Amino acid sequence: MAITLFVLGLLLSSLNPAAAIGTCFGQVADNLPSPSQVVSQYQQYNIQAMRIYGPDSQVSQALQGSNVQLMVGVPNKDLQSIASSQDNANSWIQNNILSYPNVQFKYIAVGNEIRPNNGASQYAQFVLPAMQNIWNALQQHGLSNNIKVSTPWEMGVIKNTYPPSAGEFDPSIQGYTQPIIQFLVGNGLPLFLNCYPYFSYKSDTADININYALFTSPGTVVQDGQYAYQNLLFAMLDSVNWALEKAGAGGVTIILTETGWPTAGDVGTSVANAQTYNNNLIQKVQQGTPKRPGLAIETYIFDMYNENLKSPALEQNWGLFDNTGAPKYQVNFN
Repeated sequence: MAITLFVLGLLLSSLNPAAAIGTCFGQVADNLPSPSQVVSQYQQYNIQAMRIYGPDSQVSQALQGSNVQLMVGVPNKDLQSIASSQDNANSWIQNNILSYPNVQFKYIAVGNEIRPNNGASQYAQFVLPAMQNIWNALQQHGLSNNIKVSTPWEMGVIKNTYPPSAGEFDPSIQGYTQPIIQFLVGNGLPLFLNCYPYFSYKSDTADININYALFTSPGTVVQDGQYAYQNLLFAMLDSVNWALEKAGAGGVTIILTETGWPTAGDVGTSVANAQTYNNNLIQKVQQGTPKRPGLAIETYIFDMYNENLKSPALEQNWGLFDNTGAPKYQVNFN
């Protein structure tokens, strides 16, 4: 058994040897630093990876020759075109990947937070064929060893997250999730997950202690069989790990494509809480979850800057830095 677990650990870590810490560079704002300033700031603070939500030629140009890894998104509105035509997918790769040979592209996120029973349901039918066409285009150009494809889901795809071992993919949308999971398994691709303990805490402050959400609980809060949970993020992640296992995908690695804590706008928000969450996050994800100990979790913190054109106010205040580039609080990315 010990040898089996060791081999499994090697397989699970093969996609994720460095467990880079990145940030999401959301751009729903009219007061952001220039792309060159943004890239300089990533380098200054040793932020290893960037996520952008759609192709951006100015950002890609600024990243040329840098050591910052890039996750680039295919916006939801573009999925139908890419799903309908391999030529369209090939053109997308040519225009947005091959045109920037000195950018360290690492991931392509096809769509964002799409499922058949949420506000993005109109895009659900296009997700898998778009993923397939983008993956085919990468393979044709010999890029599939270096650039991986997936689609970011949120916790709404999971039922029964408490205790974590009860986690399963929502049976009512299994016709959507299972073929995508099989595609990930068949091609050695990771699962992208946007996961926010903040929103779980916000929705149930009576039952969820904020220390559990901030990684500051002094001891075990949830005991689930042999697994002891001292923080909410790991409980949430392991509910997805259990769901993957039940779906025949226990070897699929989770990439944490969004997580963070807001500094203002609603219950539990403050600079102090955001600083506590994000600094603890950076340290904890290197350890792995109770179900997958020792398997560090590649993580993208949301958000690099405040996004002042979002609403309500809560959505504007996730930035690690203000829009002059000054840190809102101290974060150690090392």
